[in-house]
Amino acid sequence: MEFLVKAAGNPRRVGVLAGSFHPITRAHEALAQSALSVVDEVVLAMPRRFPHKEYERVGLADRMELVSRVAQANPGFSAAITEGGLFIDMAREARAVYGPDAEFWFLCGRDAAERIIGWDYTGDRPIEEQLREFGLLVADRQGRFDAPLHLSDRVMRLELTGEWNDVSATEVRRRIAEGSDWRELVPERVADRIAALYA
Repeated sequence: MEFLVKAAGNPRRVGVLAGSFHPITRAHEALAQSALSVVDEVVLAMPRRFPHKEYERVGLADRMELVSRVAQANPGFSAAITEGGLFIDMAREARAVYGPDAEFWFLCGRDAAERIIGWDYTGDRPIEEQLREFGLLVADRQGRFDAPLHLSDRVMRLELTGEWNDVSATEVRRRIAEGSDWRELVPERVADRIAALYA
């Protein structure tokens, strides 16, 4: 795990918001801010390589520049590049940095949580085993997520302030391509740089 921005302190509970940040949005920032009510630090993490896709159009360095600017402006945020692209790999990388006693909680929306829990892990460790090494903090997105009962101690709801259902990186890119208003969807401090990268 390579840190570009590191929050001060020695956290016991670490949140990890892993994503492609193509580009980072106000919804990402709001999710990470909300998580600070539960964890001591939030790491905005991007894998050096994705397990199931490639970087397109805007590369890792430029995306991480945007992520780092947002992290620098928010106490309790860190920004890091990971070698692994799966949550289990990232959790193990984080443990090497934060130590054996740290807890790791990955932040996601309902849609992502359903994919993670419902994924076919044939040939790999089932989600029940993976969740011994990390937990999920799940925010409502296009509906409420209720964890299966047998996972309820490792998958918890995260209350998110504000309405973020229609804010996504896909929507930002769509609006930029159409020439319609998009700046209200991204953190103000990176809007000009997003315009330069994505216009």
